[in-house]
Amino acid sequence: MVGMTTREAPLPSAAARARSFDAAAAQYGANRPSYPPALLDALEELSGRPLAGARAVDVGAGTGIASRLLHERGARVLAVEPGAGMAAEFRRTLPDVPLVRGDGNALPVADAHADLLTYAQSWHWTDPARSVPEALRVLRPGGALALWWNTDAVDIAWISEAADRSGRFFGLDIPAEKRKAADRTGQADPSGRLDFERRVVRWSRRVPLDVHLANIASHSAFLLTPQDERTAFMTEERAHLLKVFPDGVVEETYDVYLLVAVTP
Repeated sequence: MVGMTTREAPLPSAAARARSFDAAAAQYGANRPSYPPALLDALEELSGRPLAGARAVDVGAGTGIASRLLHERGARVLAVEPGAGMAAEFRRTLPDVPLVRGDGNALPVADAHADLLTYAQSWHWTDPARSVPEALRVLRPGGALALWWNTDAVDIAWISEAADRSGRFFGLDIPAEKRKAADRTGQADPSGRLDFERRVVRWSRRVPLDVHLANIASHSAFLLTPQDERTAFMTEERAHLLKVFPDGVVEETYDVYLLVAVTP
């Protein structure tokens, strides 16, 4: 019977977690999920304009997962990324998309430059007291701020059970945290200056078990876990998941939570 691995050290600070991705940029880019076409359809609907021809600034662009999709839809994308390792991986995979170093708290972008400002999995790394005014500065009148997150669908039994195991490892109630994170409207702009519309898009992907585990391991909490503890957890997790997916192919299911606010 597989035992339960736990760790004793507290989670690292948010700043340390944000920096952790640079050393794992290739792993992140190769294994993290993308986003479904329905998300981009919803983005066009809620922003009130097509992506084709839109001047888009993708902030916290990482390895370019969202930037690529926006570019393929015809948007004129400028990527903004603070991390050196993530920026290097972005430039390797998307050499034709311009990228500048910076973050959402102090955007290296001119006033009223963008039709669309996007944060895919990255708004929570900003300070809304600074990033909201920056968004309003950079967006043109009638432009849109769009925030979105892939969130595990914890109403599915095996995903909830896996989240419980991760939670025990870190000493957290991860399913509850994910349910709480699902409604990010108030967290997105505590000042209430922006009026967000919300949309949820469910989607799934089928990936080899190794990709699924590498995806889990690319999250900041695991990246900063000592190697021996991380290896032990992933070994146990592999055994659990092979009972659910004996063919070694995992069906991951996500709810993408999309928030869009259009400026006056």
